[in-house]
Amino acid sequence: MTATLQKARRVEMPPVSGGMEHEGPSRFRLAVRAYVRDKAAVVALIVLVLVVLAAMLAPFLTPYSPTEGSASERLQGIGTPGHPLGLDGQGRDVLSRILYGGRNSLVAGVVPVVVVFPIALTIGLLAGYAKGRVGEVLMRILDVIFAFPLVLLAIAIAAVFGAGLGNVMIAVGITLVPYLARVAYTATVQETGKDYVEAARAAGATVPQILWRELLPNVVSPLVVYATTLCGLTIVVTAGLSFLGIGVVPPTPDWGIMTSDGGKVLLEGYVYLAAIPGTVILIVSLAFNLIGDGLRDALDPRKQTS
Repeated sequence: MTATLQKARRVEMPPVSGGMEHEGPSRFRLAVRAYVRDKAAVVALIVLVLVVLAAMLAPFLTPYSPTEGSASERLQGIGTPGHPLGLDGQGRDVLSRILYGGRNSLVAGVVPVVVVFPIALTIGLLAGYAKGRVGEVLMRILDVIFAFPLVLLAIAIAAVFGAGLGNVMIAVGITLVPYLARVAYTATVQETGKDYVEAARAAGATVPQILWRELLPNVVSPLVVYATTLCGLTIVVTAGLSFLGIGVVPPTPDWGIMTSDGGKVLLEGYVYLAAIPGTVILIVSLAFNLIGDGLRDALDPRKQTS
């Protein structure tokens, strides 16, 4: 998790001088080619697409309910006829809960990042361009939140709001704002002093035009890369909140809840009940990180070749 957060300081992109008018299909094709050259990123994208499709098609892929079980079949192991991943302590099909749980886990991991993305981008742009007192006030407010560890702050906010998928997303979203805004702020400060911005000022461009036409294309690229890696981190954090009992409310299927339930019978030898959802969380989180690495190269003009 620390390594993921530190990427905020390392993601830098060369400027796209002159604003959005230089973007075009040829640039898009070069970005796609650069991404495809990263085999790990391609495999990660395929894996993530398959996971999303499996979650969406869960009702068609399994005939079992994710919340209803049979006491007579509880704790049946992997390979049980009709239940390839076995059954949990309440006789519920593990595969069904993995597929249905993917819906909640993916939504809880992606939606907070998507929602706070434009908010953090706007704050970072304004603070980075304005500098002076306005920029300092904005960033100092965020630094107060930034001072608290992400996980501890998410736990505190979720405890105040209460359990539930919506409250978890709100809690995690609040904690992500300073991290995303810091990346946008740093990128904006780096770009503001460059020649193409000075040229825009000299040409009589207004502040909104400079922000949205000149700076935005160069600030949004590193922010997209960082936001993608944060999706993986967010899935881990939301699963952890569910594991602690302040996330998604049982019996709603969720990877974090499944890991917690599996931990209760871990010493009895039913390792698979915790290992399966934990492995899925690891794979999906790693996929987001690899996709972020691929996007970093794809959006870097220095690595785009015809």
